[in-house]
Amino acid sequence: MLIAPNKAVSIDYTLTNDAGEVIDSSAGGAPLVYLQGAGNIIAGLEKALLGKQAGDELDVSVEPEEAYGEYSAELVATLNRSMFEGVDELEVGMQFHASGPDGSMQIVTVRDLDGDDVIVDGNHPLAGQRLNFKVKVVEVRDASEEEVAHGHVHGEGGHQH
Repeated sequence: MLIAPNKAVSIDYTLTNDAGEVIDSSAGGAPLVYLQGAGNIIAGLEKALLGKQAGDELDVSVEPEEAYGEYSAELVATLNRSMFEGVDELEVGMQFHASGPDGSMQIVTVRDLDGDDVIVDGNHPLAGQRLNFKVKVVEVRDASEEEVAHGHVHGEGGHQH
């Protein structure tokens, strides 16, 4: 069965950056399962998998515009520590939900602390990076009507949401 929209796809993968450092991998764990065409994975990888089938192995490089976008300096802001009411100790790397420029919710990461200034970054940690995937297609099946309606694949024994 070929990978096409509304197919439930299981893949084993290793993701590296251009320096060859492993960023993420399914090795030693369960395969990643996603619904083709539902935007569950980055667009560039989803496009590359279209038309593949179980057993296929491929190397895919995905440019930022088809991954997490280009890095945007506009998404970096300096906030006053007082805006983090109820947080006893701020640390670099902490993440918070915040309102984005368009009013939608986004995750920001504390990038730096300087006295009462807290520098936060709303870019995805992989923004601006080419992503390199080594992928093996494990299984392709028809998604259930419920999975298609929900826009994602459900785990064994039904959905957990």
